[in-house]
Amino acid sequence: MNKTSKSSILAIVAISIWIGTFLSPILTCGDQRSGSLYLTADPSGKTSPAIAQAITLENAFQEVFDRVSPSVVSIATERTVDISNRQIPMDPFFEHFFGRRPNGPGGQQMKQKQTGLGSGLILNEEGYIMTNHHVVKDMDKLTVKLKNQKTFEAQLIGSDELMDIALLKIKAGKSEITPIVLGNSEKVRVGNWAIAIGAPLGFEQSFTVGVVSAIQRGGIDASGLSYIQTDAAINQGNSGGPLLNINGEVVGINRMIASQSGGSVGIGFAIPINEAKRVAEELRQNGKVIRPWLGVGLDNVTEEDKAQLGLSSLNGAIVRQIIKGSPADQAGLQLNDVITKYEGNDIKSPEELINYVRASKIGKRIEIRFTRKKNEIIASIIPRERPN
Repeated sequence: MNKTSKSSILAIVAISIWIGTFLSPILTCGDQRSGSLYLTADPSGKTSPAIAQAITLENAFQEVFDRVSPSVVSIATERTVDISNRQIPMDPFFEHFFGRRPNGPGGQQMKQKQTGLGSGLILNEEGYIMTNHHVVKDMDKLTVKLKNQKTFEAQLIGSDELMDIALLKIKAGKSEITPIVLGNSEKVRVGNWAIAIGAPLGFEQSFTVGVVSAIQRGGIDASGLSYIQTDAAINQGNSGGPLLNINGEVVGINRMIASQSGGSVGIGFAIPINEAKRVAEELRQNGKVIRPWLGVGLDNVTEEDKAQLGLSSLNGAIVRQIIKGSPADQAGLQLNDVITKYEGNDIKSPEELINYVRASKIGKRIEIRFTRKKNEIIASIIPRERPN
C-alpha cells in the first residue's frame, strides 16, 4: 500500500468518527437518561411560581371531589302512565305503506313507563337525602345510587313544589353512607369558586367548576327566592345536586338554567342552602311546609311609582294585589301602599319582605310600616297559614 492510499484511509476513518460523534445525540433519544425518544419532564427540573400556584389549586379541586363525591347520589325515577295508542308516534316506514293512524276518538289505552334521572346529597347518617321536587314529582319508584354503585329504594318523606325541595330516605348502614357538610349561603360572595357535582345527562359523578356570577338573583319564579347564579356547567340531571364552595361545603342546591338551547350556556341557578335546609327540616317534621301568608301581591317600586306617589327612594315593596279577607286586607293595606318595614327590618325589595314573612310565626302579631300618599302608617298584621 503506498503512502497516498494510507493517508486516504486514515482521513476517511477520521471523518467517520467525527460524523458519528456529531450525529449521536440526534440519532439517540431526547432524554438520554431514560432511554426514551421523548422528554417526559422538564430537563431543568424547575417549576415556576405560577405553575406551582396552579398545581396547588388543582390539588384543592381534587381534594374537594375526593371528599364530597361519596355524599352525592344519582336518583333514578320511574312511573307508569296511561296513554292512547294514537298518541304514540308511528314509524315513518309504516306511515308510508299504511298511512297515518286516525286522530279521532277510540284509541286503545296503553301503559307506558317513563324514567328520569337527577342528583341528590346525603344529609346525615340516618339516610336522609335532599333533592329537587321536580326530580321526584309524581314518580312511582325512586332508586338512589351511591358512588360505590350500591342502590337503594328510596322513600319520599315530603316534597314542596313552591321551593322545589324534596326529602327522601334510604335504609342503609352508617358505614355505607357519607353525610355531606352544609355551609352558610349568607357568606357567599360574587367571585367565589363554585363547584357542581351531579349526573348531567346521565353522566354520574361529573365535576364542573366556575364562579358565583351573582347573588340574591330574584324575580325568576313565584317562589320569591333569591337565587345564587353560577357559570359552573349545570345540565339536565344536575338538578338536586350540590353547589359547593372551595372548602367542599354545600352553599346551594342546583335547580335550573337559563338557556335557549336547553344546554348549559353558563347561566345556572341554585337554591341557597340556608333556605333549602329550613324546608327540608319542615318536611322531616311535618311531611309538608306550613308557610306564613299575608295575602298580597308585591312588586318592585319603579321610577314611575316614585314620581306618582311622591316617594323619596325606590326602596320597599309596593302592593299590587290584595286578596279579600286575607291578613293584609284585615290590616287595612291598600293598593299602591309601599311596605318599608316589617318587624323592625328595613325592606328594600319584595324578595326581602317575602323572606322575612317566610321566617315569621303563624298567628304572631307583626308590626309593619308603609307609605301611603307621602304619609308613613304603622299597622299590625297577623300572618296565617298559606292556603293551598
